Amino acid sequence: MVPRSGALICAGFLTAVVLSAGAASAEPGVARGEYLVRGPAGCGNCHTPFGAAGPDMGRELAGRLVDDNPAFTAYAPNLTPGGQIAKWSDAELAKAIREGLRPDGTLIGPPMPFAMYRGLSDDDLMSIVMFLRTLPAVDNTLPPSVYRVPLPPAYGPPVESVAAMAPSVSAEYGAYLAGPVAHCMECHTPMGPQGPMLDTDLGRGGFEFHGPWGVSVASNLTSHEDGLKGYSDGEIGAMITGGGRPDGSGMLPPMPYGYLAKTTPEDLAAIIAYLRALPPLPDK
Repeated sequence: MVPRSGALICAGFLTAVVLSAGAASAEPGVARGEYLVRGPAGCGNCHTPFGAAGPDMGRELAGRLVDDNPAFTAYAPNLTPGGQIAKWSDAELAKAIREGLRPDGTLIGPPMPFAMYRGLSDDDLMSIVMFLRTLPAVDNTLPPSVYRVPLPPAYGPPVESVAAMAPSVSAEYGAYLAGPVAHCMECHTPMGPQGPMLDTDLGRGGFEFHGPWGVSVASNLTSHEDGLKGYSDGEIGAMITGGGRPDGSGMLPPMPYGYLAKTTPEDLAAIIAYLRALPPLPDK
């Protein structure tokens, strides 16, 4: 079955000496952070302003209006040193990314995927922070987000530490990449009252995304025939990184194809191995 209109929505990081050996090295550093932010994590998909020709890379990660719906009007904040994070310590910025808590104790709301980001390893989290500190400062003041639904007091207990996972072409490492890093499974899992139903419907798809492109639907990523069973690994990889189906038709946003295209072949293979291992679930 060809994925439905939106298909494969995945939407969130090495030192230069190890970059040639694969950007998936577990060593923390600016280069690792750059790989994650500009690659599989796709942070710019929400945080980089858009112009007539697409992302305005001259104002990379300077923030923008990311969603306006009946539940909330959300602005992705300025992540450059020209924004408020310049006043935060590295530890405060890391906590905001992973737990959604600002230094003043207020909660960052959706669509930031904290259900996934809570699993970011300490090393990758610090790599992201290190890279963000190197960005050129962009002056871009944004209004505060407005939530017309109640937010929880927190997204869970404090995260004390998350151990690094050794990169490998394995379903286990693919689960880390498709979860905490790229948060694929949040977009591709149906939403319930408490958020994505990860325990019962992991990867089943069906979530609708409304935007200037119309309506796209997160496709089924499981090993069911309604999902990816009929596709080769090469076809799955091409859909993830290129936004094109095997029949030549294009796929829709908000899947961050331009960012995912920078995923290393090893990391892409690990993600595909993980998707192959998902229990089969039919479309609802």
